[in-house]
Amino acid sequence: MSLFGALTTAVSGLSAQSTAFGNISDNVANSQTVGFKEVDTDFIDYLTTSTRQQNEPGSVVARPDYTNGKQGTITQSSNPLALAIAGQGFFAISEQNGVVSGTTDPTFSAQTYFSRAGDFQMDKNGYLSNSAGEFLQGWNVDPTTGVADQSQLRTIQITQSQFTPVATSSVNLSANLPTTAAAGTPVSSQVQVFDSLGNQHAISLSWTQNSASDWTVTASSADNTPTTTIGSADVLFGGSGVPAGTISGFTNASTGVTGSGFTLNQPATLTLPTNFGSGAQNITLNLGNFGQANGVTQFAASAYSLRSLSQNGVPPGSFTGITMTASGDVVANYNNGQSQTIAQVPIITFANADALQRQNGQAFTATTASGDAVAQATNTNGAGDLVTGSVESSNVDIASEFSKLIVAQQAYSANAKIVTTADTMLQTTINMKT
Repeated sequence: MSLFGALTTAVSGLSAQSTAFGNISDNVANSQTVGFKEVDTDFIDYLTTSTRQQNEPGSVVARPDYTNGKQGTITQSSNPLALAIAGQGFFAISEQNGVVSGTTDPTFSAQTYFSRAGDFQMDKNGYLSNSAGEFLQGWNVDPTTGVADQSQLRTIQITQSQFTPVATSSVNLSANLPTTAAAGTPVSSQVQVFDSLGNQHAISLSWTQNSASDWTVTASSADNTPTTTIGSADVLFGGSGVPAGTISGFTNASTGVTGSGFTLNQPATLTLPTNFGSGAQNITLNLGNFGQANGVTQFAASAYSLRSLSQNGVPPGSFTGITMTASGDVVANYNNGQSQTIAQVPIITFANADALQRQNGQAFTATTASGDAVAQATNTNGAGDLVTGSVESSNVDIASEFSKLIVAQQAYSANAKIVTTADTMLQTTINMKT
């Protein structure tokens, strides 16, 4: 009978509103949790009998309505390693399941998790982890080529505490030699180079005019007293088919010094053999291009004019910190002024993010309904942008939750009133026979 049906329906309403109240409580409690995604409540009606002539009370159940794809407010953070995703996607993360025997190094679950909580910090082992204790995954970057290995996600760890020195192999000189120089008076520049151990050495490049379009360049090591000559060669300017004032060739190279053969518009270089005590080291002196005014020239001037002098060597450096870029690069910085990209953070997207399975710590796992995880570079194929030095706040709207709370409370009270009324009516029915 409908009286019992009313009781059953009202009890299901109490249960459904209790569930809604629980979801509201969860949302309000996590309104300040970084990367938290609110859970709304959907109500579903179940029928007993419903025809044109008869309708019997059914029941209602509450089902969670996930908002995993709903953006939270992005706020600036004082943490330089913090990341936020503007748009769709998640960070790939690992969860620790133990430690390596005899060490403090963590071991990780084979399961990949996903999160929007990007308040990352570097721990004592060099891993980037968020406030929930989850470790950021990314693509390893080849230090030589700078290319990211997109075939596999790995937990990011910064292990290189020292930047390996790089021996100087190239010196670039751009200068203008005067058309008339003081007889027998060389003009010179000095450049600092590095050997394979990272030791710094000074090389002096001296120019002495032999004739109107002929100069001798001499490279010498200023580290020694007296100065040790490394090598020399004559540099010719202008001539048949070559614009005046531009390099046209090399002659009279000393032993071991090699000059590039003349090809118009191609590099004009001298290779200098050196040894600073850590092994043979050839240094290429780039003087511009044959026939072009883009390196060493000889144009009208009263004095030697140095435009630029640079080299590619690098001394050793100690690790100073990490920089996160908007393109997802994780860059290690060193006190020698160098930096190196060690990993790249991809954005993980799903066909149906709202179908992800919730886990502890604002994390999710993929499900059949969510579709497969697709890792891609930022702002690619629907993936969001990365915002550095920022975090995504909870997407919970407190004002909206309080409105839902009032509605749930009133609905619960109304269902409770139906239960007590139905109970009174049943008691009246029972008392009819007495």
